[in-house]
Amino acid sequence: MAEKLAPEKRHSFLHNGQKVFEWDQTLDEVNMYINLPPNVHSKQFYCKIQSKHIELGIKGNPPYLNHDLTCPVKTDSSFWTLEDDIMHLTLQKRDKGHTWASPIVGQGQLDPYATDLEQKRLMLQRFQEENPGFDFSQAQFSGNCPDPRTFMGGIRSD
Repeated sequence: MAEKLAPEKRHSFLHNGQKVFEWDQTLDEVNMYINLPPNVHSKQFYCKIQSKHIELGIKGNPPYLNHDLTCPVKTDSSFWTLEDDIMHLTLQKRDKGHTWASPIVGQGQLDPYATDLEQKRLMLQRFQEENPGFDFSQAQFSGNCPDPRTFMGGIRSD
């Protein structure tokens, strides 16, 4: 049932008509997907994930991304992998349930409507996580959605 509440599609950040990265999020993490250039050996890529900053690119060249993150992440449980010509970054949210409008400050912000849809989906993920015997995949909110971090006393920690 929880997989029904997973992100339906990735958000894209375009610059000058070119896709810079795609991303999605869950209650716990933000995932970024970057298409890698062809004919570059995997050992040439690097990625530095800091609490509030990310830098990645090809060694010996200017960074492809060198930006502040929208929100802080847990660096000890954030990581990156190379999969089928895609760099996949998994950024563990420091504040579980916080809805990110974009991974990068000032870049590719979701519009208010899309942000509201993300917040509703994350709220339903929270309900599903806290009530595993129920199916919230068809649930809907009428009006504004509460903040998944603070609603009814906040997210329960393990």
